[in-house]
Amino acid sequence: MSEIGFYHLRTTPLEKALPRLLEKVIEGGHRALVMAGSAERVAWLDATLWSYDPGSFLAHGTERDGRPERQPIYLTAKAENPNSADVLVLIDGVEPEHLQGFARCLDMFDGGDAAAVEAARQRWKARKTEGHAVTYWQQADGGRWEKKA
Repeated sequence: MSEIGFYHLRTTPLEKALPRLLEKVIEGGHRALVMAGSAERVAWLDATLWSYDPGSFLAHGTERDGRPERQPIYLTAKAENPNSADVLVLIDGVEPEHLQGFARCLDMFDGGDAAAVEAARQRWKARKTEGHAVTYWQQADGGRWEKKA
């Protein structure tokens, strides 16, 4: 079973919080697969990761770039794992077809959107029922993460 962390965005938007989490994933020696809700959202993420911090470089790729096996971070809207990632990052309320092969899953949701919060609660219950180890992280002031459960 995978370890699944639910990440409740409260103080910074996804475009600021996601790159920081991905940096930690890469620093930990892992590969990441980021699943978004649409191809348009993947394009937005691609642009965001190239421009989020002028002093940083976060190597990543998409289907458009080819050679996914060379990408430490791969962005997609499809049920795939072409870069052999061991960390799955879900945004936009995406429900993965399966979690096999991933050591860890990060499910990020917008705390300012009541529907997104309720959907995250339902995903939490489902993952717990499936037997996964689930944790809940809430963003504190300044954007740092605090483990709540």
